[in-house]
Amino acid sequence: MFTSGKPRIVESVGEGVTDLKLGDHILPVFTSECKECRHCKSEAGEFSEYTVVHVGCLAKINPAAPLDKVCVVSCGISTGLGATLNVAKPTKGSTGAIFGLGAVGLAAAEGARIAAKKFGVTEFMNPKEHDKPVQEVIAEMTDGGVDRSVEWTGGVNAMISAFECVHDGWGVAVLVGVPNKEDAFKTHLMNFLNEKTLKGTFFGDYKPRSDLPSVVEKYMNKELEPEKFITHEVPFTEINKAFDYMLKGDGLRCIIRMDPKRRWWQMYGFE
Repeated sequence: MFTSGKPRIVESVGEGVTDLKLGDHILPVFTSECKECRHCKSEAGEFSEYTVVHVGCLAKINPAAPLDKVCVVSCGISTGLGATLNVAKPTKGSTGAIFGLGAVGLAAAEGARIAAKKFGVTEFMNPKEHDKPVQEVIAEMTDGGVDRSVEWTGGVNAMISAFECVHDGWGVAVLVGVPNKEDAFKTHLMNFLNEKTLKGTFFGDYKPRSDLPSVVEKYMNKELEPEKFITHEVPFTEINKAFDYMLKGDGLRCIIRMDPKRRWWQMYGFE
């Protein structure tokens, strides 16, 4: 929910770090990429004024990109965008269903728009308004099921619906949400024998240091509009408002701005 609006600029570099230098603009990322291990070489896919971060969790980006806009790219937007572009891989004319329309789900819709060269969402559905499983409703609306689906709610029932709503023979469902550890995914085995495909993804199959710079370039080339995801901005002294927006579901992303000339204790009146 929260992204600091304070510019992310490298202010010191540790011994042995060669990929970054003082003054570089970076996006901190929750997952790392060392570029050396087998996983990183495969083709598959904090609130503080100063932060010490391992270089593997820092993606160097275009210094011309406005950090108070692209700061929202480093988590939810990349996850949803990548789930569509890198994993679901829709083609022009494809039909799709997105389960959950928070920041990640809307980013998945952005991915559909980019892939299909037009706006990605045409219908909205509330499962509570139907007296049958939503996957059956979607199948009826789309002549047998959608070509692609993306789920990010973390609810196991939504995951099952996302898989069962894709078309036999070529449908692909992509799971992004994180379920409870005791949840079990249950579906009829004929769904697999009928050649529906189920995939999962972590961070949209992006490698942060290698791929996030290209996501930022989509913004610079006016292909991606992260501003649409920024619904609120607050100063650090009003951080509780940001928590309220999150808990009430009133916003997508809230930028928390920190006064670069003042320390946190000065913001709260301590000297």
